[in-house]
Amino acid sequence: MIPLNPPAPQSLLHPFARCTVWRGPAVLKLWHLTSLDAPTVAVVWACAFAWAARVRVAPAMLAVLALVVWAIYVFDRLLDARAGRDDPGRHILQERHWFHWRHRRAMSALAGAAAIVAGCMVEQRLAMPALRRDSLMGLATLAYFSGVHGRGLRSGWIARVMHWLGRVVSREVVVGVIFSAGCMLPVLPSAGSGVVHIALRMAAPALTFAGLAWLNLAAIGRWEAWAAGSLRDTGVARLGLRMARICALCGLAAAIVDLRVAMLLAAAALSALMLAGLDARRERMDAVTLRAAADLMLLTPVLLTPIVLAMALDSLR
Repeated sequence: MIPLNPPAPQSLLHPFARCTVWRGPAVLKLWHLTSLDAPTVAVVWACAFAWAARVRVAPAMLAVLALVVWAIYVFDRLLDARAGRDDPGRHILQERHWFHWRHRRAMSALAGAAAIVAGCMVEQRLAMPALRRDSLMGLATLAYFSGVHGRGLRSGWIARVMHWLGRVVSREVVVGVIFSAGCMLPVLPSAGSGVVHIALRMAAPALTFAGLAWLNLAAIGRWEAWAAGSLRDTGVARLGLRMARICALCGLAAAIVDLRVAMLLAAAALSALMLAGLDARRERMDAVTLRAAADLMLLTPVLLTPIVLAMALDSLR
């Protein structure tokens, strides 16, 4: 049986743990431990894509996206916790897994309710032929989270597909692309007859966000390996700086054609820079704070809110 109290975090056993460790605010840790970080990132970027594409996404579509993401994330962490009990050598549990296991009854009930509500919302919307593609959001999200946390799901077609893709490209690249596509899917059905034009115009931001998702996953994996003592140099800072330069150059080029797309690419560049900064300070944070901060760094499109409001007020004059 899994003990109710987890062992000491590996990061505290690292030689760098002698320095002062910042444990972060409780609300930030709870946001991560309750699996609210992933749906927050998904909804923020879906809204950012919609704003850049100049389309209006129904709040119900965003609600379905958030509910599905959260439900799958919770169940997948519970499966990871059970897998860690069965095979501790292959599956090293982190604090997020222990938290879900300690509160497995409440988390399972809440996640099940979220999945049912999302299913009911999708079923009601399926009566509208133009919105039937909305159901693809759930499939894309399911594939994404099964790929990221699917160590508890070792069979089925998703596992076979992810295994095959893993032989061609890294798992982080695959799930980054799928997650970005999942965030774009609420936008495309809302574009109506201009869906092809919107898809082409939003290709650069979507690919950029896929790269950010890949960097986020790679950073987390390398930080956990570093904390366990199996990796000396994570290389995340170098990757983050390279991605920031790519996003900045793409943003400058896009500014000639579309200012909104350029601002979204600038937000992505800032996220990459902050992830690089986190890597430089990883030894000064405990494992939970570092993991939560990595997801927090992906919320830079929120910084565009004042600009969005200013543009909206200007249009009303």
